[in-house]
Amino acid sequence: MIPGFVDPHTHICFARRRESEFELRLAGTPYLEILKQGGGILSSVKAVAETDEESLYSYSRGHVLSAISHGTTTMEIKSGYGLDTENELKMLRVIRKLGRDLPLEIVPTFLGAHAVPGKFRKKPDDYIDLIIDEMLPLVTDNNLAEQCDIFCEKGVFSVEQSRRLLQAAQKFGMGIKIHADEVHDLGGGGLAADLGALSADHLLAVSDENIKKMSAAGTIATLLPGTAYSLKKPYARARAMIEANLPVALATDCNPGSSYTESMPFIIGLAIMNMDMSPAEALTAATLNSAYAIDRAGMAGSLDRGKRADFLLLDGQSPAILAYHGGVSPVEEVYISGEKVIRK
Repeated sequence: MIPGFVDPHTHICFARRRESEFELRLAGTPYLEILKQGGGILSSVKAVAETDEESLYSYSRGHVLSAISHGTTTMEIKSGYGLDTENELKMLRVIRKLGRDLPLEIVPTFLGAHAVPGKFRKKPDDYIDLIIDEMLPLVTDNNLAEQCDIFCEKGVFSVEQSRRLLQAAQKFGMGIKIHADEVHDLGGGGLAADLGALSADHLLAVSDENIKKMSAAGTIATLLPGTAYSLKKPYARARAMIEANLPVALATDCNPGSSYTESMPFIIGLAIMNMDMSPAEALTAATLNSAYAIDRAGMAGSLDRGKRADFLLLDGQSPAILAYHGGVSPVEEVYISGEKVIRK
């Protein structure tokens, strides 16, 4: 018996898969080049705009139910495939309804700054203004998200643009997170530390200096090995982070482009086999540390008095089964709030 998995970084609310783009990447087309051509995030934005709210809910619900069957009992879900006020709010309403209708705990995150929309391509500062002046007030007034995130990356949003948005979100009382240093070392991890962010996520290119800064600040490093697997990139340096006393969390990054998986067992197996994490470290990263990364450590992530009774029964003698039985979920039963919701 282990605690239920906490998945602290997902884009599981989407309208259409992108299998053809996966084949393009396998053929050698870089992800950022696909994005420039209107693919990547922008193709998912188009799909969400073309999908009504009920259909978006139904499609997303199927993926969330799959995640529960693989042992996820608490999950963060981001918006970010809207990129305009109407569709960002539509996504957040769907995420809120998923949280109300399904037994797991869902933490909604506003990611209006996931990419620069086409009409703002040459004026991203104006888009940041739109998010701050129009979207953030509506998101908070309607209680649609607890946290705010931004994709800080070369060709997307700069460190200074990220700082401006995240500081504005803090003034609205939101927790903050940041997609940081995924492709280039821009200093997103250091910005997360400076602002007291809950987490900095991805971190494939983070510097040693910013690992130390995040450790000193208490910011969680949320690592997404499914993305490295899908993009055929080197994995994040989990050992260096752990040795620097930086708490590491693990997440699926479930999305239709760069990490299409709802399975935390698969992610844990990748972390053990490709990131030199021990089974105990990987289990902690997928439960308690992940709960801290989304401000849910008071109710989830460990089996303690006063916390919600979310736990799993595994077909194995130890958490090592999560890597040992590769590609297969050993989750036999899933309990949320003490109630059995899945039995294999």
